[in-house]
Amino acid sequence: MRTARLAILDMYDNTPNQGMRCIKDIVDQFAKDIEWTVFDTRGKVEIPDLNHDIFICTGGPGSPMDGDGIWDARFYDWINQVWNWNLNPENPRKFVFFICHSFQMACLHFKLGKISKRKSMSFGTFITHMTDAGVGEELFQGLPNPFYIADFRNWQVLQPDEARFDQMGANILALEKIRPHVPLERAIMAIRFSPEIFGTQFHPEADPDGMLEHFQSEERREMVLSEHGAAKYRRMIDHLSDPDKISLTHNAILPGFLNQALGVLKREVVLV
Repeated sequence: MRTARLAILDMYDNTPNQGMRCIKDIVDQFAKDIEWTVFDTRGKVEIPDLNHDIFICTGGPGSPMDGDGIWDARFYDWINQVWNWNLNPENPRKFVFFICHSFQMACLHFKLGKISKRKSMSFGTFITHMTDAGVGEELFQGLPNPFYIADFRNWQVLQPDEARFDQMGANILALEKIRPHVPLERAIMAIRFSPEIFGTQFHPEADPDGMLEHFQSEERREMVLSEHGAAKYRRMIDHLSDPDKISLTHNAILPGFLNQALGVLKREVVLV
């Protein structure tokens, strides 16, 4: 098999972040099978072509409904191109993973639910619950139910359009943690859009060791304490240090997606 071509669509718009480092570290684990390129989608309107086999779209700042009419239009057009390509069973598969901001944009584009701003920012580590479809999801195999996630967001996807999900053949795989004392709808946390396209509201790339180092620095520790409180900070540090929490998610989902994609691509080459 030739080396698979992977495109990372950087949606951070030059905002400092840990996500790009974490994604690159995971992709580098597959160096013998994958060559990768970063596309500055928001900053420079760089969109990969369909000569790539695998695509990872990152998180990013701001509202998923705000764009300049240029980069966002080209991003949505690219989603359509990939989707239509995969509709033809004779075409080699194209695999896509959406994370956080790009996940929200994909849900908006496909009209799968309502995009709304949260009453307060979700910041830290939390549990998320699998749906019945999620229990059978290959990328969740080996994870407990519920499992732990790194979640940093001001926006959310609510009120799924069941008819639209059925029309696309998409499935909700995970929902926000159960909060009996909070009278609010639980946000959608993961979707299988198609056999080739997957997305999470949370950050499956989050590297516990890197995040620990990041949030234990004096400046960032004080920022979290002042904005989110000591209890949330201690809980996040404890969860990052526990090998049965964020580490499991980090090691399962995005690496599993890449293994899944490579497995299909290798079979396609054999069949050809």
